[in-house]
Amino acid sequence: MLIHVDQGKGRKDRKVMLSPGFLDLLRDYWREARPEGWLFPGKPKINPLSPRQLNRAFTPAKTMAGIKKAATLHTLRHSFATHLLEANTDVRVIQVLLGHAKLTTTAQYAHVATKTIRGTVSPCEMLAKLQDRTAKGSPG
Repeated sequence: MLIHVDQGKGRKDRKVMLSPGFLDLLRDYWREARPEGWLFPGKPKINPLSPRQLNRAFTPAKTMAGIKKAATLHTLRHSFATHLLEANTDVRVIQVLLGHAKLTTTAQYAHVATKTIRGTVSPCEMLAKLQDRTAKGSPG
């Protein structure tokens, strides 16, 4: 259940996890397209899909998905890392998945997780509300 990424960001090879649902989509695509060589061939077909070709495909795909916010392919990478952090995935695992040589590079994604922390209601607030109800004589 791994995908081998050949010459990904930073021209690095890496392996990333493959979800069962995504595997089903890839199988459907393969059955329909029957690509030879590369799973996602470029032009000419003996080459892999280039970053430029991928960027050209991303914009209409984003529109078809109903996404109106500004986004790039790097936004997907950033979101992937942020969601893993918010799911309490060990930062060293995220480092390997993203192919970062330094943990400090991966740690930059933690600032988005900080927004989640900031938006979380503290249990102390719940106590304050309970105290207010008790002081006003209303049943808790």
